[in-house]
Amino acid sequence: MRLCSIASGSSGNCIYVGSDTTNILIDTGISGKKVEFGLNSLDLTVKDLNGIFVTHEHSDHIKGLGVIARKCGVPIYATSGTIAAIKESNSLGKMPEGIFREIQEDEVCQVGDLAVHPFHISHDAAQPVGYRVDNGGHSVGVATDMGVYDDYIVSQLKGLDALLLEANHDVNMLQVGGYPYYLKRRILGERGHLSNETAGQLLCQLLHDNMKAVFLGHLSKENNYEALAYETVCAEVTMGDNPYKAGDFKISVAHRDRSSDVVEL
Repeated sequence: MRLCSIASGSSGNCIYVGSDTTNILIDTGISGKKVEFGLNSLDLTVKDLNGIFVTHEHSDHIKGLGVIARKCGVPIYATSGTIAAIKESNSLGKMPEGIFREIQEDEVCQVGDLAVHPFHISHDAAQPVGYRVDNGGHSVGVATDMGVYDDYIVSQLKGLDALLLEANHDVNMLQVGGYPYYLKRRILGERGHLSNETAGQLLCQLLHDNMKAVFLGHLSKENNYEALAYETVCAEVTMGDNPYKAGDFKISVAHRDRSSDVVEL
């Protein structure tokens, strides 16, 4: 099983998860050309894809979806609310007939040998979800675009081998920055995004002896930077109410404009 962030940030998100026989993307919020380039770095092309799973309909998660769908006809999996919102937006051009496959929160969707578990998240979108993917005794998770987390979210992300977790913003940078007041309220609200500190607090509840890798993702271009996100999350882990220190794990930042290292499980 493999996990790789092709791109992750407020300007575009695309995550690869695969096994020896099955390849999926979670979101395609970058150009089709960049998706292809990222897959090529994994010795794959879009024609090798078995499915695309969409978290929600915001453009930084679906920008390249139309191009990829028309190029290779790969099935697109999303909740009914997300599918309806994508169709209403008309931002992707004409989509191939029958390409959407409806999924439900807390119901497993099997694609090849990957078991994909959608779970509800709190975000200002139609019907947003995060994903946990299981294969051969291993599990990876993608959890971004969450205003808050709760015991339900923690339960969905327990026991993972690898995780891509949102660390969107530094609260102080956001508060003193140039965003209009309504946008600051949205990002800081319960249907917004996780701050660096909150991401670290959530991570404290998820770490275990066999966690292989953690990527910090979906960083804001204006209200965060990689070193700050990394240091803040690591400080929360090291000082938090858990038996670990940040140095016990491979924690890194997923870049907005290039692929991360590949986690092999």
